[in-house]
Amino acid sequence: MMNQDMTAAEVADFLDRDQEKDLLRFLTAGSVDDGKSTLIGRLLFDSKKLYEDQLAALERDNVREGHAENDIDYALLLDGLKAEREQGITIDVAYRYFSTNKRKFIIADTPGHEQYTRNMVTGASTANLSIILVDARKGIITQTKRHTFLASLLGIKHVVLAVNKMDLMEYSQDVFERICADYKDFVTRLNIPDVHCIPLSALKGDNVVEHSANMPWFDGKPLLHFLETVHVGSDQNFIDLRYPVQYVLRPSQGFRGFSGRVASGIVREGDELMVLPSRKKSKVTSITTYDGNLQEAFPPMSVTLTFADEIDISRGDMLVRPDNMPKIERHFESMLVWMSEEPMEPNKHYLIKHTTNMTRARIDKIRYRIDVNTLNKSDSDAFELNDIGRAVLTANKPLCFDPYQKNASTGSFILIDPVSFNTVAVGMIIDRVSEENMPSRITGGEQAVSAAGRSMISRSEREAQLHQSGVTIWITGLHGSGKNELAYKLERELFDRGAVTVLIDGSVVRAGLSRELDYSPADRAEHLRRVAYMCKLLNDQGIITICTFISPDEDIRQQICEIVGKERFHLIYVDADLDFCKAQEPGLYQKVERGESKYLPGVDIAFEPPIDPDFVLRQIHRDISADDVVEYMVRHVLESNQ
Repeated sequence: MMNQDMTAAEVADFLDRDQEKDLLRFLTAGSVDDGKSTLIGRLLFDSKKLYEDQLAALERDNVREGHAENDIDYALLLDGLKAEREQGITIDVAYRYFSTNKRKFIIADTPGHEQYTRNMVTGASTANLSIILVDARKGIITQTKRHTFLASLLGIKHVVLAVNKMDLMEYSQDVFERICADYKDFVTRLNIPDVHCIPLSALKGDNVVEHSANMPWFDGKPLLHFLETVHVGSDQNFIDLRYPVQYVLRPSQGFRGFSGRVASGIVREGDELMVLPSRKKSKVTSITTYDGNLQEAFPPMSVTLTFADEIDISRGDMLVRPDNMPKIERHFESMLVWMSEEPMEPNKHYLIKHTTNMTRARIDKIRYRIDVNTLNKSDSDAFELNDIGRAVLTANKPLCFDPYQKNASTGSFILIDPVSFNTVAVGMIIDRVSEENMPSRITGGEQAVSAAGRSMISRSEREAQLHQSGVTIWITGLHGSGKNELAYKLERELFDRGAVTVLIDGSVVRAGLSRELDYSPADRAEHLRRVAYMCKLLNDQGIITICTFISPDEDIRQQICEIVGKERFHLIYVDADLDFCKAQEPGLYQKVERGESKYLPGVDIAFEPPIDPDFVLRQIHRDISADDVVEYMVRHVLESNQ
């Protein structure tokens, strides 16, 4: 009985010690046939971490499908897909778990082919360390640089250059040192602070688990020893508290907690935290887990927090310290990796999932696309599968984020297709973009809207039936110039003459179609892009659209004209000086002058008068007349179809 009790105690002690081990996630990457899967298989085999049935299956599969001639093909432990075994390559990401007396490990065996770049990104997204394999016969090649760049892009701070197949180079020290020198010369251009080089033979087992007698000149650690001892604890951000709320937990009337995973930082009982975006504050009264309450929590722990005050907190909110805030912005720059076989659509609004928050976002501009093989940058209008580049994005509502290099949890996101709900891209945030520096060009303005099918009614038939041409009357001018009054009078006059018209008022569009947009130059451009395409659609049906928008930029007005069509676009300028406009809208102008609002054309941003408008109406008195504009439209639109 005593022996049984002792055995139970030993088991319990072993389980306790195993629970206390830290976890290292690492990936292997390299070119085709560099030996990634063989290395991991050998690591598992030599460290005695395979079960008897796995060993039996390995011996059986090696006879039937092995590619190592007289040796055991350890890659069969990882390459499980039929296509992988037939070709002797890795296609998908294979994950394996094992542990030693010092540490637990999760391995991601990633494919080497360029067309599987997205698979490698998936495997690297949670890794602490990357093992980049090179063939000692080939040295540093294009794929080596590509995989190293991806590791740097994804914020992996520890890289091991595993120079494999040293047995085929007679374990030459000169070969190893030359490859290491070439690699370090390249890696100095990237943000990887910790790089180690290890010579080995995955097939023969040299320097995988034990020091190799074939390479006495190497005095570094063998691979497994290095993996057991490399320090990754400081890679976590324990300074900036970020706690995205995932779920509001209320099992009973007496308990209301907020569940989530600590993304970074440390939260303690009694801490005063701020809720974003509401900025309400309260003190933490308890940190609850399934096993009981804690005094503190840190990443990556999942806990439930309760607060002293009844404040409104919901999924997607973020808890932070009042004196340590993330950036709260709609506009930001990021590196994007395109994961979808469907190419990017420049004018499409994608869903963005950031921490526990979900909203819509658009890609305003691609700064550049980067060739991962050469690191050369080039211009691009859209991303395709496996493309990587730097882009400017705008979310419909502000996101609480940190730069990815500072905090991977709050600096990463995914883009989702709103129709198929497939993940189309992953992103790493670089930093915020000020509204003044946002691109303000209407993207896609050079391209006409293409319908999925062809209408059975021609444009000429519609115009003959309606006795009018489908055109856009675009009325521009400052706030208070009287352009809205002109638009409504023009609509009335044309309607009385039998015209079919639609009036599009900027304030009405802002309240509906563009309600998530502000008045910054970038959002103003997006707002006007939507209106321009709406006008084109209505004009194609033979309907006259009357639009009243400040549209202060001459370049934007020209782009609107291109979208609608130059032959169908009529620009009317209501010319009124600033003093006249201020007298009509004193409250709005005073608010901007006091700094309570911004982006008002004519005050804090420029209004560019049209260079060559079709009609100019100089505003002197409050009661604006539409007679001259009506006569102009009758001559150019209505009478031309009589």
